[in-house]
Amino acid sequence: GPISDYFGTPRGAGTYHSGLDVVAPTGTPIAAAAAGQVVLVSAGGGYGNYVVVRHDNGYETLYAHLSQTYVVQGQWVAQGEAVGAVGATGWATGPHLHFEVKVGGAAVDPLIYLP
Repeated sequence: GPISDYFGTPRGAGTYHSGLDVVAPTGTPIAAAAAGQVVLVSAGGGYGNYVVVRHDNGYETLYAHLSQTYVVQGQWVAQGEAVGAVGATGWATGPHLHFEVKVGGAAVDPLIYLP
């Protein structure tokens, strides 16, 4: 879907947008960007329902504002496997995926890592 907000957009008070927002209809399946292990499935707060996957090369991907989660903590997922569905949970003005890539715990521009 179309990107509605990019990494690094100023958010005020010295903060910035830590990921990429991709607009899609509620219920659209969200594919894991790469193979890895689900290290967190959580709900509540600004991210709403979200999933974090840790990958072999030391980075993590985060998928937020999900209407549903399809995975459990500890589960291994393949690249392209659905981890959840697009929603508007948490601090969201409409249905979209907030996608983050973290290296060593620090958010980096996801566009660098996407094919």
